[in-house]
Amino acid sequence: MTRQNRDNQGGSSSRNKNRSNKNRDGRRNNRQRRYGSTPKSTLIERNASEIARMDEQARSRFEQTPPPMGFPEDTPEPKSFSFEWATVPVPLKDEEAMAGKVMRKGEFGWLEDERVDQIAVLAEGYKMTLEQALSLRSALLQQKTVYGHGRLRSQGKNMLRLYKEGVSVVDLSTRFDFPPMNIFRIILTEMRWSKSKIKESLRQPSKLSKREREEFEAAEAADRVSNVDQGESQERADLFEDILADWFEDQGVRLRRQPEMVKEQKQDLGRPVRTPDILFLDHVEINGKPVAWIDAKHFYGADVDFQRKKMAKQMARYIEEWGSGAVVYRHGFSANLFMPGCTLLDANVLDLAKLGPGE
Repeated sequence: MTRQNRDNQGGSSSRNKNRSNKNRDGRRNNRQRRYGSTPKSTLIERNASEIARMDEQARSRFEQTPPPMGFPEDTPEPKSFSFEWATVPVPLKDEEAMAGKVMRKGEFGWLEDERVDQIAVLAEGYKMTLEQALSLRSALLQQKTVYGHGRLRSQGKNMLRLYKEGVSVVDLSTRFDFPPMNIFRIILTEMRWSKSKIKESLRQPSKLSKREREEFEAAEAADRVSNVDQGESQERADLFEDILADWFEDQGVRLRRQPEMVKEQKQDLGRPVRTPDILFLDHVEINGKPVAWIDAKHFYGADVDFQRKKMAKQMARYIEEWGSGAVVYRHGFSANLFMPGCTLLDANVLDLAKLGPGE
């Protein structure tokens, strides 16, 4: 094939590609990609047949032989329940606007009151609450941390050199824009510590040397993304799950809760395999959609790539076993958020007084 023919078929299109990346002034076009995923309406249309299959699986699960995982042998004849659940999704444009305001370089820790008050004032100009904005920040920080891990590792030797020169982990976090605890782990790795030694030392920091212990304590305090202690957050998440399950049982719906399914699957399978927070033993429809199971999330459902993919992967396991279900977000969700086979709900119908104030 001649060079001219290759050019006609795009085989030597580098010059055209370079031209397409520049505007009429000869400068590179640095247009940012749009915020969020593909428009929800497009995704619903694209996945219509798959959604119909998932819905039918949920409706027919009680006729399935053998029965799906988690159904007791003496499961009684299922009753039918239908609920209207009003939701108030956050418009994508408002989420996008707040996403640009809640993030700052080198800021990975719990926010000072002054900064929280500032975000609260900013949120008043959009259809988002302060709690939603702070939860959105957490999702963006998680994504930034995971997607930037390769860059973090590539800076390991440089960070160790600066650390040995006396630069603190927190200062390195501000300089390089990575979470303090992740930087601390990378430094220990560069010091030839094994993964097991790092894990054990962070669990028992009293065994660390004086400097490492002080650096650990400072890094932990400045990092809400990668820190070791997540106990309080988990306690609130567990309480939210209980509030949700109690609500359905108060309506007369029969169900199984996650802890008993975890125990059962550990005994039968050696480990938990599919354990949504709620598995219904009755036919349940919410807003006209069949719901075989529910998972409760104690955060805001953001249209953020990492969180969305992580969620979809988890929900796919439940859908495979029982068909369509639902996700209830403690702090609401983005109007553009979409996962096939999942009805998205907020917590507006629930009494959350037991949770108290805060995130």
